[in-house]
Formats: sequence, structure tokens, C-alpha cells
Amino acid sequence: MTREPSKVGKGVVFFKLRGFRELGIIVFIIIISVLIGVRNPRFLTWSNFHDILIDTAALSVLSVGMMLVLVTGGIDLSMESVLALTGMVAGMMVKQNPQLSPLFMLILGLLLGGLLGSITGLIVAKGRVVPIIATLSMMYIYRGITFIISGGKWINAYEMPDSFKGIATERFLGLSKLIYIVLVVYVVFYYFVNYTHTGRKIYAVGSNVEAARVIGINTEFITWLVYAISGALSGLAGVMWVARYASAQNDTASGFVMTIVAACVLGGVSITGGVGTVSGVLLGSITVGIINNALPMIRVSPFWKMALQGLIILVAAIVNIAIARNMEKSQLKRRTI
Repeated sequence: MTREPSKVGKGVVFFKLRGFRELGIIVFIIIISVLIGVRNPRFLTWSNFHDILIDTAALSVLSVGMMLVLVTGGIDLSMESVLALTGMVAGMMVKQNPQLSPLFMLILGLLLGGLLGSITGLIVAKGRVVPIIATLSMMYIYRGITFIISGGKWINAYEMPDSFKGIATERFLGLSKLIYIVLVVYVVFYYFVNYTHTGRKIYAVGSNVEAARVIGINTEFITWLVYAISGALSGLAGVMWVARYASAQNDTASGFVMTIVAACVLGGVSITGGVGTVSGVLLGSITVGIINNALPMIRVSPFWKMALQGLIILVAAIVNIAIARNMEKSQLKRRTI
């Protein structure tokens, strides 16, 4: 005798496996932190951990945007160029108008990035262009615009007002303002993907786009939306990045998109769509930040970073496949008595 698989049963299986994966990341973070701390005790200090959180703030924000795109089965390679373009615009604006408030610049970054992401989303959703081709093209277009508007020049620290740089340097209750921005982003999007109809539709589209269309979900709108959100968060990250490093450069974040993908995959996001959590990408981002921070401390060449990122993506992808297979096996068992 057979029976239909229970939706509750599926949810329980996924929740258990997701919890196991995230617990595994936490354990990995603890183990690697202890091992590095043995080599260099300064690594385990609060000051160093705070620096890690600041350095990974932009990555953490970007990873949320990339997660939403990956969940739908797409990819956004243009994020790094949207970051660079919005960062350059922000740097040029505060150079000419130092009285502009940091909050205004953060909102401007969101809006400008959202506009750029919306254009990419229209190309993918309405133009039916393959995401990797569309976003690769926009990556070069936005990077080119960055060079054009800047005339190939940089905006340096001495040209930026202290109020703007204070986004990264000023603290509240002992924590950098960048960390609070990250917390707000994660709380908002944790609620969005878990407790709103639109958030659940994103997962439905990623799980089976044809089935989602049959039940009445506007798949084109959802596809456009995730790219618009990805762009908005890239714009926000661009302002954060420029404030953190007090410099707006034409090649800012060049090649950084692979780091974003590494953080997402490490956090349990499936590159085939349908699977990924906000808490997972946060842990993935922190793990990448810890690795990047630890290499100089244990006197490992920074050139190993790219190799490690590739290894991280490969191992995490294998783990994701194993988890997906376990889910399928568990569901098959529940179909029979």
C-alpha cells in the first residue's frame, strides 16, 4: 500500500537536514578558530573577531542577494560591478557635497543598485536571456560605466568627509555601524523569505518553475524581483565598501563574485535552485571571513585564498548533493508503509 508524501513530513526532513548543515558550519567555525588560535592567540581576541565582522559586512549583505537569485535557479555575476558603480557614485557625491548624510547615501545606494538590478532582471525575465549570459554582459557594462563616469580616477580617503567614513569607523554600544546594517538586512530578509507569500513563491519558482506557473505564480515577476533585490543589496554593499576602505576605485571588488558564490554554497544554498537559508549564508560569509583573516596570521600566502575558495565551493557542493539525496531517500521511504 502506498500513500502520498506528507507535506509536513517533507518539511520536517528539510528542517532537520538544514539544522544539521548549519550546526556543522558552526562546529567547523569553532574548530578552525581554536586551531588558528593555537598558532596565533591574537586571532581569538574580541578585537580581531570584530574586525572579521566588519571586513565581511559587505560580503554578508551581498550573499543574501545572491542567495535569492540562486534559489530561483539563476545567478547574478553583475553584483560586483553594481557594487563598484554605486560605490563610485557615492564617493563622487560625498566629495562634491560633504554635507550629505550617511543615511541618505545608504538609501541612495539601495535605490541606484535596485534600478541597475531591475534592468538586469528585465533582461532575464522578459528577454528570456540565460542568467549567466545576461549578468555577465551587465557586469561588463556596469564596470565600463564606472570607468566612464569617473574618468579613470579614484576617490581617496582625504576627499571623503569623516561623517561618511563614520559608517564604518563609528561605533554604537561597542559595535561598528556596519554590523548593525548587516543585522537589519538579515532580520528583514529572514522575515521576508520565511513569513511572506512572496518569499515562499521564490522557493516555489526555484523548486519547479513550471509547477509554480501552473498554480498561478507570476514567475516573470518573481525572477525580476530577485534580481532587483540583488541589485539593491549590491548598491548598499557598495556604499558600505567605500566607507569601510575609504576609497572608491574603478576596479573595486573585481572578481569578488566568486567569493559571494563561495559564501552562499558554503552556507547550504543549492546552485540548482530551491534550497537556501538566510541564516546559512550568514554562517557561510563568516566562515569565508575567518579563512581570509586567518591566512596572514598563520603565515600562509594570500595567493592560496583563491585555491581555498575553489576547494570550499567544491566540497560544499558535494555536501549539498549528499543532503539532497538524503532528502529524496527520506521522502521515498515515507511513500511506502
